[in-house]
Amino acid sequence: MAKTKLRRFAENDTFPHLIQQGKGYPLSDHSLKGNWNRVFFKKDAALVLELACGRGEYTINLSQKFPEKNFIGIDWKGARLWRGAKTVAEENLKNVAFLRIQILNILNYFSKDEVDEIWITFPDPHLLKSREQKRLTSQRFLNLYRQFMRPGGIINLKTDSKALYDFTLEVIAEQNLEILKQTDDVYASDLLDDILSIQTTYEKIWLKEGLKICYLQYRI
Repeated sequence: MAKTKLRRFAENDTFPHLIQQGKGYPLSDHSLKGNWNRVFFKKDAALVLELACGRGEYTINLSQKFPEKNFIGIDWKGARLWRGAKTVAEENLKNVAFLRIQILNILNYFSKDEVDEIWITFPDPHLLKSREQKRLTSQRFLNLYRQFMRPGGIINLKTDSKALYDFTLEVIAEQNLEILKQTDDVYASDLLDDILSIQTTYEKIWLKEGLKICYLQYRI
C-alpha cells in the first residue's frame, strides 16, 4: 500500500493538469491566480470549483456534461487526486484541472470575481460543535468564497449528513441568502436529474447503508 501511494505521488508530479501547493511558507499568490481561463484553460468560460473533491468523480462528470465550462477539483489528499488526474490524462479532457491545496489557502489561487460556481460534495461534516467552523458551508468559509466568487455566485451542497444540511440552512437564514433548490432526500424528490444522479464512491456506500442524500443550491 505504501509503495502504491509513493508511486502515485510520483506520477502526480508528471500531470500538467494537477497543480500542487509549494512547501514554502508564508505562502504567496500563485501565478495562475486571476489567470486560470486565460493561461491554463485558454478559454473564456464559466469557472466551477469542486471543494474536497476526493477522487474527482463529480468534477470529471460535470466537465463531460458541460464542455463549455472550465472545472477545477480541489483537495489536499494527493493519493485521492491521483485517480482523478489519471482519468483526465487518459481521456484527454481539456476543461479540467486539479489543485492540491489546503482550502484555507484558496485565496492564494483565485482572484476577485474569478469563480462562478462551487460544488461541495460529501465533505467531512465535522459534527462536533467545537469543529463547526471547519465545515465548508460555515460563515468562515463563505467569507472566503465571497472574495473570489462573482456576485450572485452559486454554491451546491450534496451530503449524506442531515446535520450538515440543517446547519447550512441555518447559515443561509442568518445571512439572508437566496435558496434556489433544496431537498433532504434527493432520490425521492422531483429535483433528481442527470446532474444530481452523479454518484461518487462514497455516495454509493451511503446509499447502500440506507442513508438519504440531501442537496442545497443557493446564492451568496
